[in-house]
Amino acid sequence: MNIQINALTAAEISLRLAEFLDKEIVRRDYNPRYPPEFFNAYPHNAAVLVPILKQDHRWHVLFTRRTSSLPEHSGQVAFPGGRVEPDDDSPEVNALREAHEEINLSPSDVQILGRLREIRTISNYCVIPVVGRIPWPYEFKLARKEVSRVFTIPLEWLADLKNHEIKFRELPSPHSPVPVIYFNRFDGELLWGISAEITLNFLESLQLI
Repeated sequence: MNIQINALTAAEISLRLAEFLDKEIVRRDYNPRYPPEFFNAYPHNAAVLVPILKQDHRWHVLFTRRTSSLPEHSGQVAFPGGRVEPDDDSPEVNALREAHEEINLSPSDVQILGRLREIRTISNYCVIPVVGRIPWPYEFKLARKEVSRVFTIPLEWLADLKNHEIKFRELPSPHSPVPVIYFNRFDGELLWGISAEITLNFLESLQLI
């Protein structure tokens, strides 16, 4: 599997993303994690960037760790991203703007490869993940009020089924518990929740799981 994963070209990744998203648009059996009646307001639109890179001839995914002082998802492993603003013409513009603000990743340095399916979060955001290739090594400058660390995880490690499991999260009555994805710790970091789900969707789109 390692050779297959790391032999993928950016063009092949882009093609697989497009093919997978086309199937997702047609598919009708996908059940949202949270039932519509769980929320009492319309969701906020948002986008995140799923940055991938080649390091020592191996594909890696780049993550951030949010600072512990943030009001939402504090201290969690995440992708650069955030809420749509009025000047954001597309999810791609949204994701690139947020990545520039959070880690000083220049939009011109990102090769957009495609999108993943929209996900609704427990904090009532509808998030569109945008996948993009970035150069490596790269000199990041973190917005310390938002991001405490940037790190990468090899794609082959993420694709190993032994490295993640599903646990159940209790919701307020009368709602049933919902499945939540947890990866094993990597380099001291715990990838779980929506970021883990986005990661699995990415792996699925590449036909790696």
